[in-house]
Amino acid sequence: MAFRPSLLLSAALIATAPTAFAQERSDYEQEAREIYRNVVEIRSARGQERVPEVVDYLVGELKDAGFSDDDLVVTDYDATGEHTQGLMVWYRAEEESDEKPIVFLAHMDVVDALAEDWVRDPYTLTEEDGYFFGRGTADNKYGVTSLVSAFIRLKEEGFEPTRDLVLVLSGDEETGMVSTRAQANYVAETIDPAFVLNADAGGLTLGPDGEATDYGIQGAEKTYATFELTVTNPGGHSSRPRADNAIYELADVLKNIQAHQFPVRYNDLTRASLEASGRKRLDKLGLAMRAFAEDPTDEDAIETLRGDPSTVGQIGTTCIATMLRAGHAENALPQSATATVNCRIFPGVGIEATEATLKEVVGNDEVKFELISDLVESPESGMRDEVLGAVKAALDERGVDVPVIPHMSAGGTDGMHYRNLGYDTYGVGGFAAKTNDTFAHGLNERMLVDSFYDGLDHFYVIIKDLAGEDA
Repeated sequence: MAFRPSLLLSAALIATAPTAFAQERSDYEQEAREIYRNVVEIRSARGQERVPEVVDYLVGELKDAGFSDDDLVVTDYDATGEHTQGLMVWYRAEEESDEKPIVFLAHMDVVDALAEDWVRDPYTLTEEDGYFFGRGTADNKYGVTSLVSAFIRLKEEGFEPTRDLVLVLSGDEETGMVSTRAQANYVAETIDPAFVLNADAGGLTLGPDGEATDYGIQGAEKTYATFELTVTNPGGHSSRPRADNAIYELADVLKNIQAHQFPVRYNDLTRASLEASGRKRLDKLGLAMRAFAEDPTDEDAIETLRGDPSTVGQIGTTCIATMLRAGHAENALPQSATATVNCRIFPGVGIEATEATLKEVVGNDEVKFELISDLVESPESGMRDEVLGAVKAALDERGVDVPVIPHMSAGGTDGMHYRNLGYDTYGVGGFAAKTNDTFAHGLNERMLVDSFYDGLDHFYVIIKDLAGEDA
């Protein structure tokens, strides 16, 4: 495989990362690390308007690898009042194929990070203590890197797919998803893929000792909905308190929401996921997972699952207060008080039913409800044997023999828009991490160095399995 001079590492860079390169990384691995470094170090967060820099850089790398202008489409969007871009890359079959294309997803934007809050500069890729640190190292610039580098590697090797492959990179997944929705609609109208594979979900779970325990495929995700609840009041001088007070009324509203438990929900995917995950544990939570999978009316199991943050979202809708603002002066009675309430709605429940339940729980007709997020309600995707087989092939190549478990994400990804348009969409990322070890969206986000390199073959193998001559 040709190693492009533009990606040769400088002596200074090698000096900053002696651990990785002491292992004599292959040309391909070094190329991928350089792509990773470049995209991580561009602050592509809301308010920065630097997603176009990521696009420009990736377009240059893809062109150097042999992709033509006709293979690359850059799209401009006005997302939440600022400019962003999306990038679509066609890896075309040499001959007309009866097989529908496959679409691959990742997102180029990140949740912002402030240098003064981090131990290390969030927008400098730092290798230390066996980890890569930096904003986006986990979410989702590893997904971007693994897909782009796989496309480049295959193109440089002369791989000829038996069907079209389309890489779709969005620019505002972490905010308004304007680019995502537009891309999804374009894909439906002009590409009509067989299915969609998402690098921003799924992956290997590692145990405390670093050994893989299972691989999760995301086949569904909850609907994301955010409400603002506002109480208003005439207010007045703080020296003359009123019997009614906007802050106190809002506090009562929030206590009602805190005390409410939405009905238990489940589907075949969540029961299978809990049963498989429960088999790995011998503790109370593991027993409850298995008991619920066997009997979703088991009250003891429900109580245990609801009491653990890792499982409460798997058995129903959740709504939680996340932000507050109230009052306008320290010596004045508040004229308004507003709480932000974020809901993650179980598939099939629906936003209208959730809002109606919240209003009933609040029990105060004077509270103003405002939906401040765009809604996409998506169904679950049934598992396809060809996708499961491709993931198994990638794990075999990695030397990993673990159960492959379908699951539902409590969070939201680009994938919801494609499911909503009728396309089976699967989170099949190459990421590997210990539970709660990535700090995505939080401080000091990181990824294991070994997992970075071990996962670089992931999409390379999946693509060959699904679109190679022997597929």
